[in-house]
Amino acid sequence: MLPYRQMREDGDVAADYNEIFRLLTSGKPDNIQKLVDETHPADVLQAVQDIGDEDYRYLLVLPDDYLADVIDEAEDDDKYEILKVIDPGRIGSVLNRMSVDEIADLIRELEDDNKDAVVKSLLRGRTKTDVTKLLKYDEETAGGIMTTQFIAIYASNTVMRALNYLKTEVNAETSWYLYVVDKVTYKLMGVVSLRDLVMAPFDTLISDIMNDNVISVRTDLDQEAVARLFTKYGYAALPVVDENGRMVGIVTVDDVIDVINEEATEDIHRMGGIDKEEKIDGSVKDAVRSRLPWLVVNLATAILASSVIAKFNGTISQIVALSAVMTIISGMGGNAGTQSLTIVVRALSLNEIDRENGLRILGKEIVTGLINGLVIGALVSIIALFYDFNPWFGLISGLAMILNMLAAALAGYLIPIILEKVHVDPAIASSVFVTTVTDCLGFFFLLGLATIAMPHLR
Repeated sequence: MLPYRQMREDGDVAADYNEIFRLLTSGKPDNIQKLVDETHPADVLQAVQDIGDEDYRYLLVLPDDYLADVIDEAEDDDKYEILKVIDPGRIGSVLNRMSVDEIADLIRELEDDNKDAVVKSLLRGRTKTDVTKLLKYDEETAGGIMTTQFIAIYASNTVMRALNYLKTEVNAETSWYLYVVDKVTYKLMGVVSLRDLVMAPFDTLISDIMNDNVISVRTDLDQEAVARLFTKYGYAALPVVDENGRMVGIVTVDDVIDVINEEATEDIHRMGGIDKEEKIDGSVKDAVRSRLPWLVVNLATAILASSVIAKFNGTISQIVALSAVMTIISGMGGNAGTQSLTIVVRALSLNEIDRENGLRILGKEIVTGLINGLVIGALVSIIALFYDFNPWFGLISGLAMILNMLAAALAGYLIPIILEKVHVDPAIASSVFVTTVTDCLGFFFLLGLATIAMPHLR
């Protein structure tokens, strides 16, 4: 461990990026070798991004195998930027030292015309074969996030033979698990952990120590479902099989962490009406293109809410205090609806809502909405008295608040459920519809009740 890596007060380990950058740019071979031997590639990448202003030419002094590891740690966009500064004669050597799944992810980001050219001209041997296979799968499935670099052995092998093979098999993503496959069909038969392998006598057959109750995923399984399996079972890797049960790759936990972060970011962006690809340091053009369409949709829903108000202009003109309370009713309803919506959308993404518990969850949301409505409604009644010292005005305001909180709870539950049934991503459109419901009904409840009780409010 290099001396410039220190434990922070919050328990995280932080590197001194200034020192890493100094060694990287020193021009001394001994310093470069020290970085290679003792520094994690992610720290070198971070040093160049933070201290070197993302001038990736500083990385060119690194040897090809270590530079490949650094590129593996980068985001897809940054991978491409690093490759652009590498000499054309060196790119092929670096690419062929990268993880095949990382190469596939990088190629997917290229224009269609460039993909075939990169595969044909820069990749070679097993790397070319494996990357070509990965590119056939949808990038958001198990096949798209897997790597073909895994260790496969036969059930008839002895532990000694497996250990000898393990010493020579270096082209693997992880060696924690060894997968037992059929010699002829290559179908997955079982799995042996590295611990079980080294603890067994040398003459033991693999078939005697393998676990044949192995959990696997198919190549076409959605990446979110894969992530849920990792969360459920806590494995470091899961085997991937094709439709015939033949083993074709593995998904490792580091890839699943990326999936979880990606899916969580996507859901948050969509609930805010933002394109999933927008980044904090992106261009103004990308930000406008991401946000403007949903703002136009919100404008349409705002017009719908304003049309409800227009129907009660006569009531508002006679009781001006209604205009002050209206914003409270609609705003609080929107907040309550967003709370229910957030819980339900997240539960849907995790497959936590089904026919067995659906009605129970709906009942919970209704009761929660009623209790919250009674409390907030009582407070709103008191607040309304400060705008118009009339008990009837306070009563109507509180009742409208209760009704809107109930409507918010129902909308927050039912709208994402309905969108899910019609195959529309609930995270994309739910917030717009829920806000529309709480605004329109909030205004309708308050102004409608005020119109009915007009003789008592004048």
